Amino acid sequence: MQPTTQNPQFNPATPSSKKSVIVISSHVVRGSIGNRAAVFALETLEHPVWAVPTIILPWHPGHGQANRMLIDDTSFMQLLEDLKSGPSGYAKGNSNWLDEVGAVLTGYMASAEQAKAVAEFISFIKSKNKNVIHICDPVMGDGDKLYIDQDTAQAIKEHLVPISDAITPNLFELGWLTGKKVTTVQEALIEAQKFKNKIVLTTSIAGMMRNQIGNLLVYGDNALFAEHRIVGGPTNGAGDLTAAVFTAHLLNTKDKEITLQRTTASVFEVIANSAKQGADELLLEANTHCLKRPMAMVQIRALGQSPTLPPNIRKAPKRNKNISQKNISSSDKKA
Repeated sequence: MQPTTQNPQFNPATPSSKKSVIVISSHVVRGSIGNRAAVFALETLEHPVWAVPTIILPWHPGHGQANRMLIDDTSFMQLLEDLKSGPSGYAKGNSNWLDEVGAVLTGYMASAEQAKAVAEFISFIKSKNKNVIHICDPVMGDGDKLYIDQDTAQAIKEHLVPISDAITPNLFELGWLTGKKVTTVQEALIEAQKFKNKIVLTTSIAGMMRNQIGNLLVYGDNALFAEHRIVGGPTNGAGDLTAAVFTAHLLNTKDKEITLQRTTASVFEVIANSAKQGADELLLEANTHCLKRPMAMVQIRALGQSPTLPPNIRKAPKRNKNISQKNISSSDKKA
């Protein structure tokens, strides 16, 4: 008779080496957008992930229309309630599992009620652990228009953005949140500074040098602009990837310049390498080294509160099918 071997009982009170991240966003069957991009990146950077889908699609809508699997608001709220309380055996509202969590990253919301429920969920978690940070990727539009309904966009603005510690809008989203059209680094700096006591990473801004694109990081009285050359390539999911990598580095270092440099370099490398391989989606699985040890040269400028920009500062380039203005932080990402 074979001896019975028992696995050691898992102790949920034993923390992982790195904090868990709750990611709440869209999910696709094929591709690297929404939670597919964010979860992979965070786990590659050794963060356990709790993945909460807000909607399920077969692929990114940019590839063509398809049926969507909608999650009704009641079921969605019940799932969040379960995450609050934990499995049976835990005191309601006092789950040890929540002690694992270091951050909540929110992305695509499929309804206004989802956004409100997520905001309440985050507030609950923060009431249990004041050190948890909330990174809000305000997924709502691109170019010059919203691609979610007005009510959902308004709910993100009114309920999720105010309780966030950091936001990662693209140019359109930054302008929509502040009510001002944003096209240049200087305009982005002015609008980002309106979010007092928040870290603001504005993505996909035309660079100060020709054929460059970059990200602007504003925190306190500081402003850093990271830029690199534009590359043509798949950008669906690049914004989701940017937000996830940014979240990981916010958790792992207090140095904001390092956070900006590594985030920008990683996403640039993934896009460039995916383009070289002729992919129509980001090839995350083949480019884990880009996430762990990015080597791309990224130029970072300290702008200060009132940057003196070159007289020939350019507005965001018009997109075409060969070169995307969203090369490193597209919110095409978004379902």
